[in-house]
Amino acid sequence: MAAAAWSPLRRLLEADVPEGLRLSDAEVEDLLDGAAERLDSSGVPLTWDPDLNRSLEARVVVGSAGGLSRSVPEVFDEASMQGFSWKLYLDGVPLSPAELVELARNNRPVAWLREQWVLVPPVEAERARNPDLRPLTAIDALSVALTGSTVIDGRTVEVEAAGWLAELREQITREGGSREPAEQPAALNATLRAYQLEGVRWLHRMTSLGLGGCLADDMGLGKTVMLIALHLHRKGNEKTAGPTLVVCPASLLGNWEREIRRFAPGEEVRRYHGGGRTLDGVGKGFVLTTYGTMRLDALKFGSVRWGLLVADEAQHVKNPRSAGAKAIRTIPARSRVALTGTPVENNLSELWAILDWTTPGLLGSHSSFRTSWADPIENERKESTTALLSKLVRPFVLRRRKSDPGIAPELPPKTITDQPVGLSPEQVMLYERAVRDNMLEIRSSEGMGRRGLVLKLLTSLKQICNHPAQYLKEEDPVLGERSGKLELLDELLDTIIAEDGAVLVFTQYVAMAKLLKRHLDSRQIESQLLHGGTPVPRREAMVDRFQDGGVSVFLLSLKAAGTGLNLTRADHVIHFDRWWNPAVEEQATDRAHRIGQTKSVQVHRLIAEGTIEDRIASIHDSKRELADAIVSSGDSALTELSNEELADLVELRNAG
Repeated sequence: MAAAAWSPLRRLLEADVPEGLRLSDAEVEDLLDGAAERLDSSGVPLTWDPDLNRSLEARVVVGSAGGLSRSVPEVFDEASMQGFSWKLYLDGVPLSPAELVELARNNRPVAWLREQWVLVPPVEAERARNPDLRPLTAIDALSVALTGSTVIDGRTVEVEAAGWLAELREQITREGGSREPAEQPAALNATLRAYQLEGVRWLHRMTSLGLGGCLADDMGLGKTVMLIALHLHRKGNEKTAGPTLVVCPASLLGNWEREIRRFAPGEEVRRYHGGGRTLDGVGKGFVLTTYGTMRLDALKFGSVRWGLLVADEAQHVKNPRSAGAKAIRTIPARSRVALTGTPVENNLSELWAILDWTTPGLLGSHSSFRTSWADPIENERKESTTALLSKLVRPFVLRRRKSDPGIAPELPPKTITDQPVGLSPEQVMLYERAVRDNMLEIRSSEGMGRRGLVLKLLTSLKQICNHPAQYLKEEDPVLGERSGKLELLDELLDTIIAEDGAVLVFTQYVAMAKLLKRHLDSRQIESQLLHGGTPVPRREAMVDRFQDGGVSVFLLSLKAAGTGLNLTRADHVIHFDRWWNPAVEEQATDRAHRIGQTKSVQVHRLIAEGTIEDRIASIHDSKRELADAIVSSGDSALTELSNEELADLVELRNAG
């Protein structure tokens, strides 16, 4: 049996007296190189001489010797390559340089080290002779150090961090640290809450090390004031001082300017937007601009060495191929910070896009990220890969929720109620006809044409659920008694207004918002409408009017008003129609349910009974689970559903 597993043993079969077998060096190497395992699997165990030390092992070590003797931003220069090599250990103690030389010179499967014979497997002998691996860039070395492993020759091996890299890893993964400010800036005209001070410390730690980060707190927890505090801290240090450029949606320019003047009075703040904009004479204060202006004037922004570059509502650049994402990457800055309440909305590529901007190279190229991380997590649901990615990105993403213990205990409760509503007879007729006619075309189509037809059907059904006039694009419609949702909205508004409440009404369609405004005007209910086409000064005036009690019904298009606005006078939020992604809907709700709110907030979600809106709830739940875990697989694209799955999704049930 043994000879069948390992041929040298045939000599024992052929011997007159099989007392023993003297092995050559090559045969011992063969045993160490897999023959011993073959013998064992065939039922013939191999026992080594107990006087032979078999503890020689090799580990991968990354990072040069020494600590942070020079600034980390210099270390992270792209031209700075880091050592990446095998390091050999005996009984857990690394071999000295002299021992390593002796082992490299040894050409036998045993070596005399530390007054004992040591077995030397061929793979370890080769690592002793050629310890150096391909050198890494500093950011690649940091990625390897954070995950604690890498792949070499197709095998996953553990990695040790050494020198400055070990120290840096310790600094960005531990709570607290000598580089962090103990107090809030003296110039800050506010008293930071404990979690906000923790956020400022995290931001200061990462940016002072020359790294970036994504502050992904829930909306309403004070990301703006934390960023202002960070700017003030950096202003007091000559190495980090410099102007801060904030890129944000147009609707947030006024809010940023007001918050800076409120929390950092006397600090220079300039809006770079509209006609007459200039960067001449930029000092060390704030410059505020929009994503649109940033795209147009990227070259001008690139001529300034910014101390800090901030992307507010960073989901605007989550598509790495978009013009905005490409433009913002060309603007130089000592450090970059992304602010967003939704770092992952649909898939992991969005997380890659944000972190590849804040800390370029951390997650590798987009294609390698998809292969190494996103596909195993999203498609194969590999928990081990999910855990490793979480380990890698955790130091670079700070995510807190309102519901977390100790975050915002003073915030009043939020009650969410789904309000099912029946379709009118006209809506039932339009809905069933749209499903029947469109499904007939979809079943006979394929490829891009089919995808377009599916999107057309989904849009049509949502519009029918809202109001027939929206779907039919009527120019001078009669609105009453044609939509179950509109009737319920009237009931809710009558009660809210009677109780002297204030309400935000969100819809994803500007056309529907205009129909609602027309309807409320006909009922002599005063309201105001904000959408993407509303000029910035007008937006600010509308926000002030609502907050001051000048109007109690505020109609808002979801995309234009889902982020950034502070509308804490509202104690009711109505979602007239449902958004595919719950994170977007929650951001809109957080216009009212945020710091400064003193009343409980009632959220009403209107759902057309028996329609696609009913089934969307399960999709919402799926996305919520994925977003909660830093990683996300996203739901299957609705355009990719089979004909049977799509028909089940859109079928009208229990109508009437």
